[in-house]
Formats: sequence, structure tokens, C-alpha cells
Amino acid sequence: MSAPYRLVSLPREARRLLVRVAWVAAAAPALAGCSFSIPSLTAKPAPEETTGSISPAPTVLRMFPDLGPEEARRARAALAVALDPQGNGQPVKWDNPESGMRGEIVPHGPPFVESDEICRLFAASLDTGSASKRAEGKACRVSAGEWVLRKLQAKRQS
Repeated sequence: MSAPYRLVSLPREARRLLVRVAWVAAAAPALAGCSFSIPSLTAKPAPEETTGSISPAPTVLRMFPDLGPEEARRARAALAVALDPQGNGQPVKWDNPESGMRGEIVPHGPPFVESDEICRLFAASLDTGSASKRAEGKACRVSAGEWVLRKLQAKRQS
């Protein structure tokens, strides 16, 4: 009785390559499952729950609520330059000619490490054209990230 098909003899190296390809093809879907997730069609993400146990970090806008978006951007940039540990520790002024607002960030003392963050004390002033405001605070950052205000207190004008 003759076989319904004929086996083709492959060279030994070709058979090894074929076996390796077969193993990779069989293992690929199983391994892909480790890095690929299929969300359930019925699952909905849980809504964010605000508990109030952690208060939001103060921002430049909280420091001076009179600031518009452009003034806040300029004040954040001045804060970053003034508090930079590699900087010269000199005051940094900012202004917006369009609105007439201007301000200054004055670093107080050298940078220090607190809770694995680089921190620095500072004083800030704002002149809106019709009023002047001052605040003192502490800002910290992790590594090369953005400065985050950790402490902030308005000061009376003298």
C-alpha cells in the first residue's frame, strides 16, 4: 500500500530552523498575553472620588489669584529660575507689558533636602498697578521636575 502523500526529506539545518520557527510561533501568542490587555466591554472605570484627606498643592494662582494665564506662566518661569539650585540665588523679576502686572521672586537661603525633594524658601511680590501683594513660602521639586509650592503665606504690606 502506498502512502497518500510523500514526505520530503529536508536537510538537518532546515528542519532545525523550521522547529525553531514553530516554537516561536506557538510561544508568541502566549507571551503577548502578558503585555496586552483587552478591556471588558461592560466594565466602566470607577469615578474619581475626592475625599478631602489630601489638600491640593498650592499653585502660583493660589499665591496671587489676580494672575491671568499669561502672568501665571511668567511667574512660574521666574519661580523656576529663582529657585534653581544651580542658579546664583539672585532675585528674578517678571512682567507682562500687556497687563501692566509685574512681580519678583526672591530666594531665601540655600536649597535643602526634605523628604527626598530639593526645597527652597522664597518671597514673592506682585504689583498689579493698583495694589501690591507679598507672600512667603517653600517650594520643592523631585529631581528635575517642576517646583511645587509646599507652604505659602500672604504677608502684610508695610
